[in-house]
Amino acid sequence: MIYNGMPSSQLGQQDWRKSRHSNPSGNCVEIAALPDGRVAVRNSRHPCGPALIVSLEAMAAFLRSAKDGEFDDLLDEVEK
Repeated sequence: MIYNGMPSSQLGQQDWRKSRHSNPSGNCVEIAALPDGRVAVRNSRHPCGPALIVSLEAMAAFLRSAKDGEFDDLLDEVEK
């Protein structure tokens, strides 16, 4: 059974990937498409750490919002 907060290592062999915009310091988010259609999200610095599991629909809504700039205000702190 796949559930939120489970160790990523218990998800089996997955094709984890991260953005080409990720920086070399290791502060990256990785995602993997799961066989049941959901999406797993984890911190790349902790590959055996917990994974957040979301529906494909929830991930699609998040990505659309990010593309539309709905979270750009969070970048203000990073760019200071």
